[in-house]
Amino acid sequence: MQDVIDALRDANIDVVTPLELPDFDDVVSAEEDICVPLYPDFKEFLLTVSDVVCGSMEPVTVADASAHTHLPEVAAYAWSIGLSREQTPICAHDGGFYAVTIEGAVVFWTPESGEIEEWTTVWEWAREVWLVS
Repeated sequence: MQDVIDALRDANIDVVTPLELPDFDDVVSAEEDICVPLYPDFKEFLLTVSDVVCGSMEPVTVADASAHTHLPEVAAYAWSIGLSREQTPICAHDGGFYAVTIEGAVVFWTPESGEIEEWTTVWEWAREVWLVS
């Protein structure tokens, strides 16, 4: 996990309006908003790297409710088009969503195809997908 965090931090791009890292209360608030407990690795992901800007993907955030990547809004949309409520979206991409399952794996889901790829953890997904996007 730490090697992925370090790699993401190294790849972080300076932007005019940087993202903020959430505090634990922000994460709890997002859980309350979506009425779903977040998988522990996903919570750690949000608390440690959700302010990183790198590659072509924009994972969800929880610190700024007005952001287009704010988890409650992304989740509401993903669930409204068919993503299982047992999966929490971590990133919208190419007409689908990368989502964390209740077991902590990450899947890529599209409305047309359902689940089509899987990674063991959010950290594996971050290393193999987000970091190289």
